[in-house]
Amino acid sequence: MKFIKVSTKQNKNIENFERCKLTVKQNQSIITENMSEVAYIKTDSHIVNVRISSNCNSFTSERKFDKGITVQTLKDKLELITGARSALMTIEVFDQNDVKVCDLKDLEALIGSFPIEPQGFRLHITDSELRKQELEDTNGVEKFELTDVEYSKKTGTVRDFMKKNRMGKYNPEEVAQIEKEKAEAEQMEKEAASKIAVDDRCEVAVPGQVARRGEVKYIGEVHFKPGMWVGIQYDEPFGKNDGSVEEKRYFQCQPKYGGFVRVANVTVGEFPEEGFSDDEI
Repeated sequence: MKFIKVSTKQNKNIENFERCKLTVKQNQSIITENMSEVAYIKTDSHIVNVRISSNCNSFTSERKFDKGITVQTLKDKLELITGARSALMTIEVFDQNDVKVCDLKDLEALIGSFPIEPQGFRLHITDSELRKQELEDTNGVEKFELTDVEYSKKTGTVRDFMKKNRMGKYNPEEVAQIEKEKAEAEQMEKEAASKIAVDDRCEVAVPGQVARRGEVKYIGEVHFKPGMWVGIQYDEPFGKNDGSVEEKRYFQCQPKYGGFVRVANVTVGEFPEEGFSDDEI
């Protein structure tokens, strides 16, 4: 093993180096702790979460602002949110109970200098030259309108696209097929209705509902819906009317005993009133 002789000067240099290393570590620890504290303050104490209302519109919004900005900067931001002009804007602060706390008048003052809590407060914005909800009033706005003929002449529209691609009502073959299927369905419905007679006992089975029994009291067209309908007087108060709809009467029965259903939902036959038999108590 070899031993190296170290001078006194070298010893001092080594000691100074070790002290520097220790100082750097201590400073790094302090900086880390301080940055942690700054980050905590920045995300908590320096932010206010407020609701925004104004005389310019009827809706409210929620926004977050840094307490480090000035009232003038806040006004500039609120102009984009509410539509109120910054130069004519007044800002009132209300607490959680909707009690006025203060006005933000000093343009150079920081938001943090006012008694605004981090949560639950409201800023009400007023533009002195705008009447209430003026920005939402479209009565005075000139509207762009096209007649049906003018719209048909335009290119690049949905109608123009459908015409070029023969889609929907602009496809004669498809329209003809739809009309044919509709006519066939109507004919089938009329044939089914012809097999039903007034006073027939029946059972009504509407999808998603319990089957109900009653008597047929009306067959034919109605004013409230297209197609053929059957008016039923139910054995029990399972209906929706007394045989009339919108003051137009089709048959007479007690309230809540009448109803109208499509022909396909009605089956006529031997359907006696449901109740207790002689062997039941």
